[in-house]
Amino acid sequence: MAIDQITLDILWSRLIATTNDQAAALMRSSFTSIVRDAADLAAGVFDRRGRMIAQAVTGTPGHINSMATGMVHMLAKFPIDTLKPGDVLITNDPWLTASQLNDITVATPVFKNGRCIAVLANCCHALDIGGRGLSADSRSVFEEGLYIPVMKLLDQGRKVEPLWELIEQNVRTPREVLGDIHCQIVGNEHGATQLLSFLDEFNLDDIEELADEIVNRSEAAMRERIHALPDGNYQYELVVDGFDTPLVLKAKLIVEGSNLTVDYAGSPGPVPLGVNVTLNYTAAYTNYGVKCAIAGDIPNNAGSFLPLTTVAPEGSLLNAKYPAAVGGRHLIGHFLPSVVMGALADALPDCVMAPGFDALWDTHISGSDRNGRHFSYTWFSAGGTGAMSGKDGMSATAYPSGIAGVQVEVMESLAPLVIHERSLRGDSGGPGEFRGGLGQEMQIEVLTDEDYLISGLYERTRHPAPGLHGGSPGQTGTLGNSKGLDLKPKISALLPSDTVTTLKLPGGGGFGEPWRRDALAVLEDVIEGYVSPAQARDVYGVEIDECDWTVNTDATSKIRGALRAAALSR
Repeated sequence: MAIDQITLDILWSRLIATTNDQAAALMRSSFTSIVRDAADLAAGVFDRRGRMIAQAVTGTPGHINSMATGMVHMLAKFPIDTLKPGDVLITNDPWLTASQLNDITVATPVFKNGRCIAVLANCCHALDIGGRGLSADSRSVFEEGLYIPVMKLLDQGRKVEPLWELIEQNVRTPREVLGDIHCQIVGNEHGATQLLSFLDEFNLDDIEELADEIVNRSEAAMRERIHALPDGNYQYELVVDGFDTPLVLKAKLIVEGSNLTVDYAGSPGPVPLGVNVTLNYTAAYTNYGVKCAIAGDIPNNAGSFLPLTTVAPEGSLLNAKYPAAVGGRHLIGHFLPSVVMGALADALPDCVMAPGFDALWDTHISGSDRNGRHFSYTWFSAGGTGAMSGKDGMSATAYPSGIAGVQVEVMESLAPLVIHERSLRGDSGGPGEFRGGLGQEMQIEVLTDEDYLISGLYERTRHPAPGLHGGSPGQTGTLGNSKGLDLKPKISALLPSDTVTTLKLPGGGGFGEPWRRDALAVLEDVIEGYVSPAQARDVYGVEIDECDWTVNTDATSKIRGALRAAALSR
């Protein structure tokens, strides 16, 4: 039976409110800044068939889209009608969910009149999962921490005690890790209460009919957007640092009617260290890139996924085979939306953005503070996003992950840290008619009397974010320290206690020829410190009078004439 539009809108809004309440309860009760402040989580509601119907507005594509495909695996292990009230499932299997052991998925069946009518699930990044800690220098998943298969966390409301004890004994921060798992349970329980409340209000026994309507409409809308693209193959390749040698990510987008396939054949094979990516995570960020380019207004659920297919050679970098090391998988996976948009750049020049810093800079430190207490802390930092037609890139903003920056005051209260500087990097955004977003600079000191471990999962230190349609690349990132020690971007290191580490994050690529940028916009950038007078003159062709901060129109006209002529002669 079809649901009329008004009723559907109301029910849809209530579903979104349910998932938002689910996520909010988790965040507000969380033991860690990773979840509470950075919002490194996802929450969603699933029907009896394991299809994701709605998601919370907060959450990363790597979590939500991987969880969406992972629910089918969880229900294959525990069929829906075998579950009992009070059961809660858990896994961090990288090949079934978010491609990294630190990301733990907790799923709770919801019962009405004695029958399971839905499943609520969330996925969070755990502060610690044992092993080497959050790093990319492992050589197999066995080194990366505790591997939890799909199993029961609660059995009819009772803790599965051996599992809780195993987790407690295998992580460096048991209070925070177990605390957040409790919060994941609470978040699902709160969402279940909201879901049952609105089902009672509308006299519904389950969400199956509503789910069919949402899935069918979302699929039809997605197919309509794909069908509007001309049939054909669209290709792009993007170079990233990798380890000792660069990695070239290659994609071919194949449009056939209302179906779109993204094929990563030609991308690298597996690497011996931990940046390999499982296929579900590859698909998660590929789908997100497609959605951003052509269908940002279409709900993200099982229906919108159906017209999209992601393929990569088995055992390759983007379809890693067990037991490949995957701890730093985001250092590859986060670039995939830029690869997708690069492929669509000519077909949809007004809908795509240039590549940005893309891969989050994750910093993990551990050691003992000056009172001899052990500490282990992780935070995420963002560089600049790419520009697009009509819009400058965003500075110090995490795209495509959506992770929020954590305030310095919070960081310093949770770990023995002093952040001496946190500022935007002038000139780091790629010049263009629309400028790439700026990276940020951080100076960090750890308050300890002993050597401490630092692990930095950093990308774009050698290969900058390229521009699109004549835009220039952003600046690469750099890392240094007060001791002059040689730090490698993806390898753990021990640092002396009085070391100050400096992180300079990459900027995003520009869009369009720089000399086309409005001269007054360049002047504003100079006044704000985003662009130096030298870059304004040499790259944008705008001469700034620094005495009264105005544009020298005569000099600008001459410089821009020369830049225009040089561009047309290329």
